[in-house]
Amino acid sequence: MPPSLLGDVRRIAALAWPVLIGQLAIIAFGVIDTAMVGRYSALDLAALGLGSSIYVSVYIALTGILSALQPVAAQLYGARKDIEIGLEVRQAFWLALVLMALGFAVLYFPGPLLDLAHAPEALRERTIGYLRLLSFGLPAALAFRIYSSLANAVGRPRLVMFLQVGALALKVPLNTWLIFGGLGVPALGGPGCALASTSINWVLAVCAVLALTRFDVFAPFEIFRHFCWPEWKRQAELLKLGIPMGLSYLIEVTSYTFMAIFIARMGTTTLAGHQIAGNIGAVLYMTPLSIGVATSTLVAQALGGNRPAEARTLARHGVATAVAIACCYGAIVFVLRPLVIGGYTPDPTVVAAAMPLVAIVTCYHVFDALQITTAFALRAYKVAVVPTLIYAVALWGVGLGGGYALGFDVTGTIPVWATGARGFWLANLASLLMAGAGLLLYLSRVSAWHLRRGG
Repeated sequence: MPPSLLGDVRRIAALAWPVLIGQLAIIAFGVIDTAMVGRYSALDLAALGLGSSIYVSVYIALTGILSALQPVAAQLYGARKDIEIGLEVRQAFWLALVLMALGFAVLYFPGPLLDLAHAPEALRERTIGYLRLLSFGLPAALAFRIYSSLANAVGRPRLVMFLQVGALALKVPLNTWLIFGGLGVPALGGPGCALASTSINWVLAVCAVLALTRFDVFAPFEIFRHFCWPEWKRQAELLKLGIPMGLSYLIEVTSYTFMAIFIARMGTTTLAGHQIAGNIGAVLYMTPLSIGVATSTLVAQALGGNRPAEARTLARHGVATAVAIACCYGAIVFVLRPLVIGGYTPDPTVVAAAMPLVAIVTCYHVFDALQITTAFALRAYKVAVVPTLIYAVALWGVGLGGGYALGFDVTGTIPVWATGARGFWLANLASLLMAGAGLLLYLSRVSAWHLRRGG
């Protein structure tokens, strides 16, 4: 490995591993929910799959907007403009107030989205109960995202990791208590894990605010020493970057959400198999996501310090590292997929439904790693509009549109092996290949332009 590549990989790894552990702790929420609810009832597992798809779409879109704080703060940190970082954080809290109201309304009244799934009444009722409980935890989740974006921007991801690992320690006993009942509390099933997550979100939010006021690393920013009303210029800057980022997150996640909604028409067993495949894909996704966050932080800091050549090299090395690791992960999961799926469910029909989907996921993950790390590198350059357009064409057009055509055999000429849930996953794989290639080409162009202009 060339010395420059080795050095960059070490720098990226130093920031990525705490992000990875923290993200794995959070994604473990979904894994634990799926495993526990799967042992409660197939109906609740299907409701969890449908409900979590809707929640994640809302959560990712709104936190994606707030994530604009990270490249903004990272560039300011690289330029050593500490007081301006505090101003941006206060503006992000004002923005979060508006976003939480919008998100709460969607989650508390999910009827129009559930109508698309044509879900049976029992499944619909359980899903509504699940989403309404999660709606009360959304404000806390948005506040915590502001904290995590700032901590990552200044190269302190371990401050986020410790809180996320602590939250995981609370999740297992709370889930056990609320899903299966006990100590005077009735068994709540799927909605029980939503209540547990909401409670933990509020604990995280309180801890995050305390950290911002007590930890020395945040003191130079003077976040809570001054009060300010929303400043429309700074709000516009956050929204100019945040809205395309939120839309790109929304496009990415809704391509999966609508997969779940359409696959719900194929029956509870097929939906449960899809949920397992999606869960495995989400766990794998955490490594390239963490590398992307670390790469974005280092690239943005280099740009803020007027070092465009360093930023370009870091971006390339971050993407290459993520793709190489993804290839290794994919091979391991492909070989071990019977054991992995067996850990989710003892139901042989669900195992049979999940097996071919997980095989597709092992290839899909490589292109997922390519697109997410490249997208994060572009965000460090404060570039988000063109990537959003690439996502829209690839993920909605090729992925979702192509998946619908394959899954439901719209033309009547699709081979059986490429129809049903497999059709949706195959189309999604093709869409990620298209998105990754497009984003990589655009990153090369953007980084070269910054290099020519000297910063």
